[in-house]
Amino acid sequence: MEKKLEQLKETLATLADLGGAVGVLGWDQQTCMPPMAAEARGQQMGTLGRLAHDIATSAELGKLLEELKVHAADLDPDSDDARMIKFAVRDFEQATRIPGDFVVEQAQVIALASQAWSEAKEKSDFAHFQPHLEKIVDLTHRLIGFFPPAEHPYDTLLDFYEPEMKTAEVKSIFNTLRTQQVELIRKIGTKPQVDDSFLHQPFDEKKQWDFGVEVVTKYGYDWQRGRQDKAPHPFTSSFSINDVRITTRINPEFLNTMLFGTMHEAGHALYDLGHAPELERTNLNTGASQAVHESQSRMWENLVGRSLPFWRYFYPRLQEYFPQLTKVGLVDFYRGINKSQPSLIRVEADESTYNLHIMLRLELEIAIIEGKVQVKDLPQAWNQKMEEYLGVTPPDDARGVLQDVHWSWGYFGYFSTYALGNLISAQLWEQIIKDIPDLEDQFSLGRFDSLLAWLRKNIHCHGRKYLPQELVQKVTGSKIDPAAYMRYLNKKYTQIYDL
Repeated sequence: MEKKLEQLKETLATLADLGGAVGVLGWDQQTCMPPMAAEARGQQMGTLGRLAHDIATSAELGKLLEELKVHAADLDPDSDDARMIKFAVRDFEQATRIPGDFVVEQAQVIALASQAWSEAKEKSDFAHFQPHLEKIVDLTHRLIGFFPPAEHPYDTLLDFYEPEMKTAEVKSIFNTLRTQQVELIRKIGTKPQVDDSFLHQPFDEKKQWDFGVEVVTKYGYDWQRGRQDKAPHPFTSSFSINDVRITTRINPEFLNTMLFGTMHEAGHALYDLGHAPELERTNLNTGASQAVHESQSRMWENLVGRSLPFWRYFYPRLQEYFPQLTKVGLVDFYRGINKSQPSLIRVEADESTYNLHIMLRLELEIAIIEGKVQVKDLPQAWNQKMEEYLGVTPPDDARGVLQDVHWSWGYFGYFSTYALGNLISAQLWEQIIKDIPDLEDQFSLGRFDSLLAWLRKNIHCHGRKYLPQELVQKVTGSKIDPAAYMRYLNKKYTQIYDL
Protein backbone atom coordinates (compact mmCIF):
# COMPACT_ATOMS: atom_id res chain seq x y z
CA MET A 1 0.00 0.00 0.00
CA GLU A 2 2.98 2.30 0.55
CA LYS A 3 3.71 2.09 -3.16
CA LYS A 4 0.19 3.23 -4.00
CA LEU A 5 0.47 6.08 -1.54
CA GLU A 6 3.68 7.19 -3.26
CA GLN A 7 1.84 7.04 -6.60
CA LEU A 8 -0.79 9.38 -5.19
CA LYS A 9 1.86 11.78 -3.90
CA GLU A 10 3.53 11.84 -7.32
CA THR A 11 0.21 12.66 -8.98
CA LEU A 12 -0.55 15.38 -6.44
CA ALA A 13 2.92 16.84 -6.99
CA THR A 14 2.27 17.03 -10.73
CA LEU A 15 -1.05 18.77 -10.13
CA ALA A 16 0.61 21.18 -7.70
CA ASP A 17 3.25 22.03 -10.31
CA LEU A 18 0.62 22.69 -12.96
CA GLY A 19 -1.39 24.77 -10.51
CA GLY A 20 1.72 26.78 -9.69
CA ALA A 21 2.38 27.41 -13.38
CA VAL A 22 -1.19 28.62 -13.91
CA GLY A 23 -0.78 30.80 -10.83
CA VAL A 24 2.35 32.45 -12.20
CA LEU A 25 0.55 33.22 -15.44
CA GLY A 26 -2.35 34.69 -13.50
CA TRP A 27 -0.06 36.80 -11.33
CA ASP A 28 1.69 38.12 -14.44
CA GLN A 29 -1.68 38.89 -16.01
CA GLN A 30 -2.67 41.10 -13.08
CA THR A 31 0.66 42.88 -12.61
CA CYS A 32 2.64 43.40 -15.81
CA MET A 33 1.20 41.54 -18.81
CA PRO A 34 0.75 43.64 -21.98
CA PRO A 35 -2.95 44.34 -22.64
CA MET A 36 -2.92 42.67 -26.06
CA ALA A 37 -1.72 39.38 -24.54
CA ALA A 38 -5.06 38.57 -22.90
CA GLU A 39 -6.31 36.17 -25.58
CA ALA A 40 -3.03 34.25 -25.77
CA ARG A 41 -2.87 34.13 -21.98
CA GLY A 42 -6.33 32.62 -21.87
CA GLN A 43 -5.25 29.92 -24.32
CA GLN A 44 -2.13 29.17 -22.27
CA MET A 45 -4.04 28.94 -19.02
CA GLY A 46 -6.75 26.89 -20.71
CA THR A 47 -4.19 24.38 -21.99
CA LEU A 48 -2.57 24.00 -18.58
CA GLY A 49 -5.98 23.78 -16.96
CA ARG A 50 -7.00 21.04 -19.37
CA LEU A 51 -3.81 19.07 -18.66
CA ALA A 52 -4.40 19.35 -14.92
CA HIS A 53 -8.05 18.41 -15.31
CA ASP A 54 -7.20 15.32 -17.38
CA ILE A 55 -4.85 14.12 -14.65
CA ALA A 56 -7.22 15.06 -11.82
CA THR A 57 -10.10 13.11 -13.40
CA SER A 58 -8.23 10.13 -14.87
CA ALA A 59 -9.58 6.61 -14.41
CA GLU A 60 -6.18 5.61 -13.05
CA LEU A 61 -6.43 8.16 -10.25
CA GLY A 62 -9.99 7.08 -9.48
CA LYS A 63 -8.92 3.43 -9.18
CA LEU A 64 -5.95 4.40 -7.01
CA LEU A 65 -8.15 6.41 -4.66
CA GLU A 66 -10.65 3.58 -4.30
CA GLU A 67 -7.81 1.33 -3.15
CA LEU A 68 -6.35 3.95 -0.86
CA LYS A 69 -9.70 4.67 0.82
CA VAL A 70 -9.53 1.17 2.29
CA HIS A 71 -5.99 1.82 3.48
CA ALA A 72 -6.97 5.16 5.01
CA ALA A 73 -9.41 3.44 7.38
CA ASP A 74 -6.42 1.94 9.23
CA LEU A 75 -4.55 5.25 9.56
CA ASP A 76 -4.72 7.88 12.27
CA PRO A 77 -7.57 10.04 10.91
CA ASP A 78 -5.59 13.20 11.70
CA SER A 79 -2.38 12.02 10.03
CA ASP A 80 -1.09 13.80 6.95
CA ASP A 81 -1.58 10.68 4.81
CA ALA A 82 -5.17 10.09 5.95
CA ARG A 83 -6.11 13.71 5.33
CA MET A 84 -4.31 13.72 2.00
CA ILE A 85 -6.36 10.76 0.84
CA LYS A 86 -9.60 12.23 2.22
CA PHE A 87 -9.21 15.50 0.35
CA ALA A 88 -7.91 13.78 -2.79
CA VAL A 89 -11.16 11.79 -2.88
CA ARG A 90 -13.19 14.98 -2.38
CA ASP A 91 -11.28 16.81 -5.12
CA PHE A 92 -11.59 13.86 -7.52
CA GLU A 93 -15.34 13.59 -7.01
CA GLN A 94 -15.67 17.33 -7.58
CA ALA A 95 -13.37 17.47 -10.62
CA THR A 96 -14.93 14.49 -12.42
CA ARG A 97 -18.23 16.33 -12.55
CA ILE A 98 -16.72 19.16 -14.58
CA PRO A 99 -15.98 18.45 -18.29
CA GLY A 100 -12.48 19.24 -19.54
CA ASP A 101 -13.84 21.38 -22.39
CA PHE A 102 -15.62 23.51 -19.80
CA VAL A 103 -12.35 24.08 -17.91
CA VAL A 104 -10.66 25.32 -21.08
CA GLU A 105 -13.59 27.56 -22.03
CA GLN A 106 -13.77 29.00 -18.53
CA ALA A 107 -10.06 29.88 -18.50
CA GLN A 108 -10.33 31.64 -21.86
CA VAL A 109 -13.45 33.59 -20.88
CA ILE A 110 -11.90 34.67 -17.56
CA ALA A 111 -8.67 35.84 -19.19
CA LEU A 112 -10.61 38.18 -21.48
CA ALA A 113 -13.01 39.20 -18.72
CA SER A 114 -10.17 40.15 -16.38
CA GLN A 115 -8.70 42.45 -18.99
CA ALA A 116 -12.12 43.92 -19.79
CA TRP A 117 -12.84 44.52 -16.10
CA SER A 118 -9.56 46.41 -15.68
CA GLU A 119 -10.36 48.62 -18.68
CA ALA A 120 -13.98 49.11 -17.60
CA LYS A 121 -12.98 50.12 -14.09
CA GLU A 122 -10.45 52.61 -15.40
CA LYS A 123 -13.14 54.16 -17.63
CA SER A 124 -15.92 53.63 -15.08
CA ASP A 125 -17.94 51.96 -17.83
CA PHE A 126 -19.93 48.87 -16.79
CA ALA A 127 -21.22 48.40 -20.35
CA HIS A 128 -17.68 47.51 -21.45
CA PHE A 129 -17.55 44.67 -18.92
CA GLN A 130 -21.20 43.57 -19.16
CA PRO A 131 -20.94 41.04 -22.05
CA HIS A 132 -17.96 39.38 -20.38
CA LEU A 133 -19.78 39.12 -17.06
CA GLU A 134 -22.83 37.68 -18.83
CA LYS A 135 -20.61 34.90 -20.17
CA ILE A 136 -19.22 34.26 -16.70
CA VAL A 137 -22.70 34.10 -15.19
CA ASP A 138 -23.71 31.65 -17.91
CA LEU A 139 -20.65 29.55 -17.10
CA THR A 140 -21.54 29.70 -13.42
CA HIS A 141 -25.05 28.37 -14.07
CA ARG A 142 -23.59 25.60 -16.18
CA LEU A 143 -21.10 24.76 -13.44
CA ILE A 144 -23.90 24.39 -10.90
CA GLY A 145 -25.68 22.08 -13.34
CA PHE A 146 -22.79 19.61 -13.27
CA PHE A 147 -23.52 18.85 -9.61
CA PRO A 148 -26.47 17.13 -7.92
CA PRO A 149 -29.30 19.47 -6.86
CA ALA A 150 -28.50 21.09 -3.52
CA GLU A 151 -30.74 22.62 -0.88
CA HIS A 152 -29.94 25.90 -2.65
CA PRO A 153 -28.04 26.19 -5.96
CA TYR A 154 -25.67 28.68 -4.32
CA ASP A 155 -24.51 25.86 -1.99
CA THR A 156 -22.55 24.38 -4.88
CA LEU A 157 -20.59 27.60 -5.37
CA LEU A 158 -20.04 28.21 -1.67
CA ASP A 159 -18.61 24.71 -1.27
CA PHE A 160 -15.67 25.58 -3.53
CA TYR A 161 -14.53 28.19 -0.99
CA GLU A 162 -16.04 26.99 2.30
CA PRO A 163 -16.17 23.17 2.16
CA GLU A 164 -19.43 21.72 3.51
CA MET A 165 -20.87 25.11 4.53
CA LYS A 166 -24.41 25.85 3.36
CA THR A 167 -26.08 29.04 2.16
CA ALA A 168 -28.70 28.78 4.91
CA GLU A 169 -25.92 28.55 7.50
CA VAL A 170 -24.21 31.69 6.22
CA LYS A 171 -27.53 33.57 6.02
CA SER A 172 -28.29 32.63 9.63
CA ILE A 173 -24.91 33.92 10.83
CA PHE A 174 -25.31 37.12 8.82
CA ASN A 175 -28.84 37.73 10.05
CA THR A 176 -27.60 37.67 13.64
CA LEU A 177 -24.61 39.81 12.78
CA ARG A 178 -26.52 42.38 10.72
CA THR A 179 -28.88 43.33 13.55
CA GLN A 180 -26.06 43.82 16.03
CA GLN A 181 -23.81 45.75 13.64
CA VAL A 182 -26.63 48.08 12.59
CA GLU A 183 -27.33 48.77 16.26
CA LEU A 184 -23.67 49.60 16.86
CA ILE A 185 -23.56 51.90 13.83
CA ARG A 186 -26.71 53.62 15.06
CA LYS A 187 -25.11 54.31 18.46
CA ILE A 188 -21.96 55.64 16.83
CA GLY A 189 -24.10 57.93 14.68
CA THR A 190 -25.35 59.75 17.79
CA LYS A 191 -21.82 60.79 18.78
CA PRO A 192 -19.54 63.57 17.46
CA GLN A 193 -17.66 62.33 14.43
CA VAL A 194 -13.95 61.57 14.53
CA ASP A 195 -11.69 63.88 12.51
CA ASP A 196 -9.62 61.96 9.96
CA SER A 197 -8.88 64.87 7.61
CA PHE A 198 -5.13 64.38 8.16
CA LEU A 199 -5.37 61.08 6.25
CA HIS A 200 -6.69 62.90 3.18
CA GLN A 201 -3.71 64.86 1.92
CA PRO A 202 -0.75 64.25 -0.39
CA PHE A 203 1.46 61.33 0.69
CA ASP A 204 4.54 60.53 -1.37
CA GLU A 205 3.97 57.19 -3.13
CA LYS A 206 7.54 55.93 -2.72
CA LYS A 207 7.47 56.67 0.99
CA GLN A 208 4.12 54.91 1.35
CA TRP A 209 5.58 51.87 -0.37
CA ASP A 210 8.69 51.89 1.83
CA PHE A 211 6.71 52.22 5.05
CA GLY A 212 4.46 49.32 4.04
CA VAL A 213 7.53 47.20 3.34
CA GLU A 214 8.93 48.07 6.77
CA VAL A 215 5.70 47.03 8.50
CA VAL A 216 5.26 43.66 6.82
CA THR A 217 8.96 42.90 7.26
CA LYS A 218 8.39 43.35 11.00
CA TYR A 219 5.37 41.06 10.73
CA GLY A 220 7.70 38.34 9.45
CA TYR A 221 7.14 38.41 5.68
CA ASP A 222 10.16 36.71 4.12
CA TRP A 223 11.47 38.68 1.12
CA GLN A 224 13.66 35.72 0.13
CA ARG A 225 10.43 33.83 -0.52
CA GLY A 226 8.25 36.64 -1.80
CA ARG A 227 7.96 40.03 -3.47
CA GLN A 228 5.50 42.90 -3.74
CA ASP A 229 4.10 44.51 -6.88
CA LYS A 230 1.31 46.93 -7.76
CA ALA A 231 -2.09 45.75 -9.00
CA PRO A 232 -5.47 47.43 -9.68
CA HIS A 233 -6.99 45.23 -6.96
CA PRO A 234 -4.54 43.84 -4.36
CA PHE A 235 -4.18 40.07 -4.12
CA THR A 236 -1.76 37.39 -2.93
CA SER A 237 -0.46 34.52 -5.07
CA SER A 238 1.12 31.36 -3.70
CA PHE A 239 3.06 29.10 -6.07
CA SER A 240 4.95 27.10 -3.45
CA ILE A 241 5.98 27.37 0.17
CA ASN A 242 9.00 29.33 -1.06
CA ASP A 243 7.21 31.65 -3.51
CA VAL A 244 4.32 33.65 -2.08
CA ARG A 245 3.84 37.12 -3.61
CA ILE A 246 1.78 40.08 -2.53
CA THR A 247 0.46 43.14 -4.35
CA THR A 248 -0.74 46.53 -3.21
CA ARG A 249 -2.12 49.76 -4.60
CA ILE A 250 -1.37 53.31 -3.59
CA ASN A 251 -3.61 56.36 -3.39
CA PRO A 252 -1.36 59.47 -3.34
CA GLU A 253 -4.10 61.42 -1.55
CA PHE A 254 -5.19 58.87 1.08
CA LEU A 255 -2.88 56.92 3.36
CA ASN A 256 -5.20 54.03 4.34
CA THR A 257 -5.36 52.43 0.90
CA MET A 258 -1.75 51.25 0.83
CA LEU A 259 -1.33 51.00 4.57
CA PHE A 260 -4.01 48.46 5.36
CA GLY A 261 -4.07 46.83 1.93
CA THR A 262 -0.41 45.85 2.31
CA MET A 263 -0.98 44.52 5.82
CA HIS A 264 -3.99 42.55 4.60
CA GLU A 265 -2.14 40.81 1.79
CA ALA A 266 0.84 40.12 4.04
CA GLY A 267 -1.54 38.27 6.37
CA HIS A 268 -2.53 35.98 3.51
CA ALA A 269 1.11 35.47 2.60
CA LEU A 270 2.20 34.63 6.15
CA TYR A 271 -0.40 31.84 6.19
CA ASP A 272 0.85 30.30 2.95
CA LEU A 273 4.49 30.69 3.98
CA GLY A 274 3.75 28.86 7.23
CA HIS A 275 2.45 25.54 5.92
CA ALA A 276 4.48 22.58 7.14
CA PRO A 277 7.29 21.82 4.63
CA GLU A 278 6.17 18.21 4.30
CA LEU A 279 2.91 19.45 2.76
CA GLU A 280 4.75 21.01 -0.19
CA ARG A 281 3.55 19.72 -3.58
CA THR A 282 0.55 17.99 -2.00
CA ASN A 283 -3.15 18.81 -1.95
CA LEU A 284 -2.77 19.98 1.67
CA ASN A 285 -0.40 22.86 0.87
CA THR A 286 -3.13 25.49 0.91
CA GLY A 287 -5.46 27.10 3.43
CA ALA A 288 -8.31 25.31 5.19
CA SER A 289 -10.77 27.59 3.38
CA GLN A 290 -11.08 31.12 2.11
CA ALA A 291 -12.71 32.23 5.37
CA VAL A 292 -9.80 30.86 7.40
CA HIS A 293 -7.47 32.60 4.94
CA GLU A 294 -9.37 35.85 5.38
CA SER A 295 -9.17 35.45 9.15
CA GLN A 296 -5.41 35.74 8.81
CA SER A 297 -5.41 38.76 6.52
CA ARG A 298 -8.08 40.58 8.53
CA MET A 299 -6.26 39.79 11.78
CA TRP A 300 -2.97 41.35 10.66
CA GLU A 301 -4.79 44.25 9.00
CA ASN A 302 -7.22 45.09 11.80
CA LEU A 303 -6.66 43.41 15.14
CA VAL A 304 -2.95 44.11 14.82
CA GLY A 305 -2.61 46.97 12.32
CA ARG A 306 -5.46 49.15 13.58
CA SER A 307 -4.65 48.62 17.26
CA LEU A 308 -3.30 51.31 19.58
CA PRO A 309 -0.34 49.18 20.80
CA PHE A 310 0.77 48.68 17.18
CA TRP A 311 0.87 52.43 16.60
CA ARG A 312 2.67 53.15 19.85
CA TYR A 313 5.61 51.54 18.12
CA PHE A 314 5.04 52.47 14.47
CA TYR A 315 3.58 55.97 14.67
CA PRO A 316 6.93 57.71 15.35
CA ARG A 317 8.32 55.90 12.30
CA LEU A 318 5.34 56.98 10.18
CA GLN A 319 5.88 60.57 11.30
CA GLU A 320 9.50 60.34 10.14
CA TYR A 321 8.26 59.27 6.71
CA PHE A 322 5.55 61.95 6.68
CA PRO A 323 6.43 65.01 8.81
CA GLN A 324 3.00 66.51 8.08
CA LEU A 325 1.68 64.09 10.72
CA THR A 326 3.90 65.42 13.52
CA LYS A 327 1.15 67.74 14.70
CA VAL A 328 -1.34 64.87 14.93
CA GLY A 329 -1.24 63.09 18.29
CA LEU A 330 -1.07 59.30 18.60
CA VAL A 331 -4.59 58.90 20.01
CA ASP A 332 -6.06 61.22 17.36
CA PHE A 333 -4.29 59.23 14.65
CA TYR A 334 -5.58 55.95 16.13
CA ARG A 335 -9.11 57.28 16.24
CA GLY A 336 -8.79 58.62 12.68
CA ILE A 337 -7.74 55.31 11.14
CA ASN A 338 -10.66 53.66 12.96
CA LYS A 339 -13.28 56.23 12.02
CA SER A 340 -16.72 54.68 11.59
CA GLN A 341 -18.55 56.05 8.59
CA PRO A 342 -20.52 54.43 5.77
CA SER A 343 -18.36 54.52 2.66
CA LEU A 344 -18.30 53.44 -0.98
CA ILE A 345 -15.29 51.12 -1.19
CA ARG A 346 -15.29 47.73 0.53
CA VAL A 347 -11.54 47.38 0.92
CA GLU A 348 -11.36 50.79 2.60
CA ALA A 349 -14.41 50.33 4.83
CA ASP A 350 -14.02 50.56 8.60
CA GLU A 351 -14.60 47.50 10.76
CA SER A 352 -18.05 48.58 11.96
CA THR A 353 -19.46 48.80 8.41
CA TYR A 354 -17.30 46.33 6.45
CA ASN A 355 -19.55 43.30 6.84
CA LEU A 356 -22.50 45.19 5.39
CA HIS A 357 -20.55 45.48 2.13
CA ILE A 358 -20.21 41.70 2.15
CA MET A 359 -23.88 41.05 2.89
CA LEU A 360 -24.80 43.30 -0.04
CA ARG A 361 -22.61 41.27 -2.41
CA LEU A 362 -23.88 37.95 -1.09
CA GLU A 363 -27.48 39.00 -1.66
CA LEU A 364 -26.74 40.17 -5.20
CA GLU A 365 -24.93 36.93 -6.06
CA ILE A 366 -27.79 34.81 -4.74
CA ALA A 367 -30.26 36.96 -6.71
CA ILE A 368 -28.21 36.46 -9.89
CA ILE A 369 -28.10 32.70 -9.37
CA GLU A 370 -31.84 32.63 -8.68
CA GLY A 371 -32.46 34.69 -11.83
CA LYS A 372 -34.01 37.56 -9.90
CA VAL A 373 -31.37 40.05 -11.07
CA GLN A 374 -29.93 40.23 -14.59
CA VAL A 375 -26.36 41.30 -15.30
CA LYS A 376 -27.52 44.41 -17.17
CA ASP A 377 -29.39 45.55 -14.05
CA LEU A 378 -26.47 45.08 -11.64
CA PRO A 379 -25.37 48.74 -11.46
CA GLN A 380 -28.85 49.84 -10.46
CA ALA A 381 -29.34 46.94 -8.04
CA TRP A 382 -25.93 47.61 -6.52
CA ASN A 383 -26.64 51.30 -5.99
CA GLN A 384 -30.03 50.58 -4.45
CA LYS A 385 -28.52 48.18 -1.94
CA MET A 386 -25.70 50.60 -1.12
CA GLU A 387 -28.29 53.22 -0.29
CA GLU A 388 -30.38 50.73 1.70
CA TYR A 389 -27.47 49.23 3.66
CA LEU A 390 -25.07 52.14 4.04
CA GLY A 391 -26.96 55.28 3.10
CA VAL A 392 -24.54 56.17 0.30
CA THR A 393 -24.92 55.99 -3.48
CA PRO A 394 -21.91 55.40 -5.76
CA PRO A 395 -21.39 58.35 -8.12
CA ASP A 396 -20.02 56.08 -10.84
CA ASP A 397 -19.47 52.42 -11.77
CA ALA A 398 -15.81 52.40 -10.74
CA ARG A 399 -16.76 53.16 -7.14
CA GLY A 400 -19.82 50.94 -7.38
CA VAL A 401 -20.40 47.68 -9.16
CA LEU A 402 -16.94 47.59 -10.78
CA GLN A 403 -14.87 48.09 -7.63
CA ASP A 404 -14.09 44.38 -7.04
CA VAL A 405 -12.20 42.07 -9.39
CA HIS A 406 -13.82 38.84 -8.16
CA TRP A 407 -16.61 38.45 -10.70
CA SER A 408 -14.18 38.86 -13.58
CA TRP A 409 -12.35 35.82 -12.18
CA GLY A 410 -15.58 33.82 -11.92
CA TYR A 411 -15.41 33.87 -8.11
CA PHE A 412 -19.14 33.56 -7.39
CA GLY A 413 -19.46 32.18 -3.86
CA TYR A 414 -16.36 33.94 -2.53
CA PHE A 415 -17.52 37.18 -0.93
CA SER A 416 -19.11 35.78 2.23
CA THR A 417 -15.70 34.41 3.23
CA TYR A 418 -14.51 37.93 4.05
CA ALA A 419 -17.13 38.43 6.75
CA LEU A 420 -16.74 34.87 8.01
CA GLY A 421 -13.01 35.56 8.19
CA ASN A 422 -13.68 38.57 10.42
CA LEU A 423 -15.62 36.36 12.81
CA ILE A 424 -12.95 33.68 12.89
CA SER A 425 -10.19 36.26 13.47
CA ALA A 426 -11.94 37.50 16.63
CA GLN A 427 -12.53 33.97 17.91
CA LEU A 428 -8.87 33.13 17.40
CA TRP A 429 -7.85 36.44 18.99
CA GLU A 430 -9.65 35.68 22.24
CA GLN A 431 -7.74 32.39 22.45
CA ILE A 432 -4.44 34.06 21.53
CA ILE A 433 -4.82 36.65 24.29
CA LYS A 434 -5.43 33.84 26.81
CA ASP A 435 -2.28 32.07 25.64
CA ILE A 436 -0.13 35.23 25.32
CA PRO A 437 -1.42 37.70 27.96
CA ASP A 438 1.27 40.32 27.26
CA LEU A 439 0.77 40.28 23.49
CA GLU A 440 -0.23 43.93 23.20
CA ASP A 441 2.77 44.98 25.27
CA GLN A 442 4.92 43.12 22.75
CA PHE A 443 3.29 45.08 19.90
CA SER A 444 4.23 48.33 21.64
CA LEU A 445 7.85 47.19 21.41
CA GLY A 446 7.56 46.24 17.73
CA ARG A 447 7.55 42.50 18.44
CA PHE A 448 5.20 40.29 16.46
CA ASP A 449 7.14 37.03 16.64
CA SER A 450 5.04 35.50 19.45
CA LEU A 451 1.83 36.06 17.49
CA LEU A 452 3.32 34.61 14.32
CA ALA A 453 4.68 31.60 16.23
CA TRP A 454 1.22 30.94 17.75
CA LEU A 455 -0.41 31.12 14.34
CA ARG A 456 2.28 28.90 12.82
CA LYS A 457 1.66 26.24 15.45
CA ASN A 458 -2.14 26.37 15.64
CA ILE A 459 -3.26 27.43 12.15
CA HIS A 460 -0.59 27.78 9.45
CA CYS A 461 1.26 24.47 9.77
CA HIS A 462 -1.90 22.43 9.19
CA GLY A 463 -2.53 23.79 5.71
CA ARG A 464 -5.72 22.17 4.49
CA LYS A 465 -5.69 19.18 6.87
CA TYR A 466 -8.93 20.23 8.55
CA LEU A 467 -12.28 21.48 7.32
CA PRO A 468 -12.84 25.13 8.32
CA GLN A 469 -15.44 24.51 11.00
CA GLU A 470 -13.36 21.60 12.26
CA LEU A 471 -10.24 23.76 12.57
CA VAL A 472 -12.01 26.65 14.29
CA GLN A 473 -13.56 24.29 16.82
CA LYS A 474 -10.25 22.50 17.37
CA VAL A 475 -8.50 25.77 18.24
CA THR A 476 -11.24 27.81 19.94
CA GLY A 477 -13.69 25.21 21.24
CA SER A 478 -16.63 26.39 19.10
CA LYS A 479 -17.67 26.66 15.47
CA ILE A 480 -17.86 29.97 13.61
CA ASP A 481 -19.86 32.36 15.78
CA PRO A 482 -20.36 36.15 15.57
CA ALA A 483 -20.28 36.68 19.35
CA ALA A 484 -16.52 37.19 19.71
CA TYR A 485 -16.43 39.64 16.81
CA MET A 486 -19.23 41.73 18.27
CA ARG A 487 -17.48 41.75 21.65
CA TYR A 488 -14.39 43.05 19.88
CA LEU A 489 -16.28 45.73 17.90
CA ASN A 490 -18.35 46.93 20.84
CA LYS A 491 -15.31 47.27 23.10
CA LYS A 492 -13.24 49.06 20.46
CA TYR A 493 -15.86 51.55 19.30
CA THR A 494 -17.14 52.20 22.80
CA GLN A 495 -13.66 53.47 23.64
CA ILE A 496 -13.22 55.45 20.43
CA TYR A 497 -16.67 57.11 20.43
CA ASP A 498 -17.38 57.09 24.19
CA LEU A 499 -20.59 55.11 23.68
